[in-house]
Amino acid sequence: MSDSRLGEAALYSFARHETFAPRFGWLHKAYMQVKRDQGAFLAADAPVRFGVGKNMVNAMRYWSRAFKLTRECNPTKGTQAKFSYPTWEARWLLDEDGADPYLEENGSLWLLHWWLVSSRPGAKSHAPAWYTAFHLAPFSRFTVADMTQVVTRHVNFSYDKSPEEASIVKDIECLTKMYARSAPEKAGSPGSYEDLLACPFRDLDLLTFVGTRGNAEWQFTSGHRTSLPARVLAYACLDYAAKFSRKANSISVARLANEPGSPGRAFRVRENEIVTALQKVAADHPQLDLTEAVGQRSLAFSADPFDLAWEVLDEQYDFVTRRPGFPTREEWAATFPKLAEAEQKELATKATDATDTDDTTDTLFAKETA
Repeated sequence: MSDSRLGEAALYSFARHETFAPRFGWLHKAYMQVKRDQGAFLAADAPVRFGVGKNMVNAMRYWSRAFKLTRECNPTKGTQAKFSYPTWEARWLLDEDGADPYLEENGSLWLLHWWLVSSRPGAKSHAPAWYTAFHLAPFSRFTVADMTQVVTRHVNFSYDKSPEEASIVKDIECLTKMYARSAPEKAGSPGSYEDLLACPFRDLDLLTFVGTRGNAEWQFTSGHRTSLPARVLAYACLDYAAKFSRKANSISVARLANEPGSPGRAFRVRENEIVTALQKVAADHPQLDLTEAVGQRSLAFSADPFDLAWEVLDEQYDFVTRRPGFPTREEWAATFPKLAEAEQKELATKATDATDTDDTTDTLFAKETA
């Protein structure tokens, strides 16, 4: 039986990170460069501009897109190269007067993690291996071989082509480097030691190494997330609800905790923690209410949940959007009209279509930066 959930949630993209997990400072540096020059990643002097090697420029480009901080589109008709355009979310978070440009707060890392593994029409995940691991894998403890097998199965069900198994293995190995606080260093792996020191997402404590050097296993952690702000969790809940309805409605806490694609799976939190966060936030937001009927608790919202999500998130960061000169979404879209074109192209892509793949983009990029 076909299971296309992965294809509906994530675009076909594998091993784009050059084995590098995202590092401190990368996302801010990438945003500042593409804000000034949308062709920065493709420039002959890109390694000089970004202050890293060629492979790391590739990785920075991938992570910026995967975290939904950039969209890629051809700058003019007839060109193959894809430029990177900064999203309004990137402006909100990473500009010098943004919410947290240097990602000093753990709440910002939780937010980026949500953007990485969440999906909605026009803003699918660009990390199918990550999406599968957090939302579709049937186990919490795994080896690289275990997770590779699961990802491969979902890929085969979901897309009209499959990557080399080695590409999926690289994704799973990168995922463990990205989130696990400790892991056996793989001799000769590019940047392995530096990744363990420099990847900020390890502070989320989502994954832990539980095996031995000869039998490497990892386990997703669960339970109370002391570093996850209630407003960030509530934002994710409302953002997820907006995937299904942009009008006043409600969604059960059980769905928010357990459905594939939900905040509960992304953050590895249970219903009670979601309820606690929503109660705290709803107390200050009359358009939100936590209701209970026939033993089922639900989050009710009396307006567009996407707009409410951003109201809640903006409050967490002292109302960034109210600062002088901060652009509205419409103003930012007018500055970078290619963002809308890229979104429309994604909306027109079939769930199983793997034609606009990383293979093409990687080849172009390698030629342009060599």
